Parts: sequence; structure tokens; C-alpha cells
Amino acid sequence: MSVLPFLRIYAPLNAVLAAPGLLAVAALTIPDMSGRSRLALAAVLAVIWGAYLLQLAATLLKRRAGDVRARTPAIAIDVLAVLVPLAAFLLVGTPDRSLYCAVWLLKPLRDSTFFPVLGRVLANEARNLIGVTTLFGVVLFAVALAAYVTERDIQPEKFGSIPQAMWWAVVTLSTTGYGDAIPQSFAGRVLAGMVMMSGIGIFGLWAGILATGFYQEVRRGDFVRNWQLVATVPLFQKLGPAVLVEIVRALRPRMVPAGAVICRIGEPGDRMFFVVEGRVSVATPNPVELGPGAFFGEMALISGEPRSATVSAATGVSLLSLHAVDFQMLCSSSPEIAEIIRKTALERRGAAPMT
Repeated sequence: MSVLPFLRIYAPLNAVLAAPGLLAVAALTIPDMSGRSRLALAAVLAVIWGAYLLQLAATLLKRRAGDVRARTPAIAIDVLAVLVPLAAFLLVGTPDRSLYCAVWLLKPLRDSTFFPVLGRVLANEARNLIGVTTLFGVVLFAVALAAYVTERDIQPEKFGSIPQAMWWAVVTLSTTGYGDAIPQSFAGRVLAGMVMMSGIGIFGLWAGILATGFYQEVRRGDFVRNWQLVATVPLFQKLGPAVLVEIVRALRPRMVPAGAVICRIGEPGDRMFFVVEGRVSVATPNPVELGPGAFFGEMALISGEPRSATVSAATGVSLLSLHAVDFQMLCSSSPEIAEIIRKTALERRGAAPMT
């Protein structure tokens, strides 16, 4: 029997194993813990390390078999999760060995899709982010200089040099306000108020740039995915790119839990659906299941006739719906759409509608 199917069960355990492992690392720093408890926690770390060793073996076997999901960053994290604790056990003194298991903080990030998106956002918004960062540096130095001039004679121990004043400037610009350095002069207090307001504005710029970048990146990914779904619908294949863009923009997202009915037989057909994630079950004489990329209810856009079958969510499903009202508005603005759809409907009249 091949070892690969056995090892695959360890692939989804990154976050599940990292949490108790890190809790064990934290608990081992408690000074008054008994020797028996320390031994039990050390055994927990050993078991987790063994599971990660098996996961590393599975990842390497997948990579050798040509599995594209076994990416280099994932392999690097798996290697670190195994080798760093092993090196600590062999080379580091007993009290600090467990601390090196903190490298398991990287494991929940191993398969995250967030960081590739973050990288694209940072690359796309690099010019704006660099500009705001430069502004922050300029304001930081100017504020430290002003604080040094106004407070050096009153508080030489805290504002006696520009580097000392720069700590106060960082704390004030970030509106953290530790309170370890406070201007005493009237001019210094006015400066502090202006610095805090400036800090709010600068951090607001950073947040706005990143939020806009994430929104555009997510929208771009959704648009491409939705375009691919819509372009596969026979009803729309004769439409030009400009019309398809308008249809994609009219789509409405919808989440349906497993077991819920999406549409029932005999109901008015007022929209069509595209399956983004999950599976739906169509209750016909020969029941069928539709997965990601499939669509149903397209004849509702043409005739509005009652549904001919009941469709329910076989699993939790993410859908995109195109309402007949939205589609009719598109047809009104572009009469050629209605003509193309009428011809397509006549061509498909011989085939029974799905719903």
C-alpha cells in the first residue's frame, strides 16, 4: 500500500496542531510548574513535531509526484517547523528548547490565500505607500526637531537630543500616548496636539490606500471569475464583450446553507443562477448534481415560465443570481441583446429547460 494516501491526512492539521503546540510553549514558561506537568507538555510538543515531520514527508512526496499545490513556500515552512525544534533539542540548553517551537506560528499561514493577495496589493500600491511613508518620515523628523527646540531646556533628560525627542514623536504621531514623555511648555503642548492630528491623517491615508487596494484586488478576482462563469452559458455566448461586462456587473451574490431549497417546481422563474462554490441537487426523474461553474434557470430570463424542477443545496453553496428585471433593463438599453437571446431560445427550444 502506498504511504502517500496515509500521509495526506496530515495536510489540514496546520492550525489544529499549532494552537495546542503554542499553548504548550507558553505554559512551559511558568516557573512554578511541576515536573510531571512539564513532562506532559514536552510529550505534547514531541507528538506535534512528529505530525509535522509526517506532513513534511507528504509534501515532499507530492512535490516529487508533480503536485502543483506543493509549493516552495509551503515546503520551506514545513522544513522550518521540523528542523528548528530539532536543532534546538540538539544544541540548546534544556530551559529554552521549547521556545524554538514558536516557529510553528508560521504553520497556520502555510496555505493562506491572504498573503498572495497582500503581495499584489503592496505591489500595485507601492508608489502611494512609499509616498505616505516618506511623508511620515519627514513629519517625524520635523516634529522631533521642534520638540527638541521647545523642551530641551525644561526636560533635558527626555528631550535633550533629537534622537531622544524622536521617541516622543513616534509615540505621539501614532496617538499611542505612553505618557513617559510629556511636553511641559505651552508651545510644546500645542505642538503635541498638532502632531496627534497629523498622525491620525497619515495613518488614515495608509489605511485608505490599503483598503482601496484590497477592494480593487478582490473585485478584480471576482470579475474574472464571474466573467468565466457567464461566458460559458450558451445563452450568452453570442454576446459581445461589452454586453458581457454589463451582465457580470448585474450579478448578485447569494449564500445558501446545505439542505436549503433554492427554487421549487412551479414557482415563477424570475432569475437564473451560477454556482460559484459547492454543489446543488436538481430533483428531476433522474436527479443530477451541479458543481462550480454550472448554471440553471436560464430559461427564466426568456419566458418567465414556472420552474420545472426543484433545486436544493447539496452542500453549503455560493451562488450568483441574474434577475430577470436586471436582464430586461439590459435588453432595453441594447435591443441587439434581446434579438440574440430570441434566436438562441429558438435554437434551444428542442431541449427541455433545467428549471
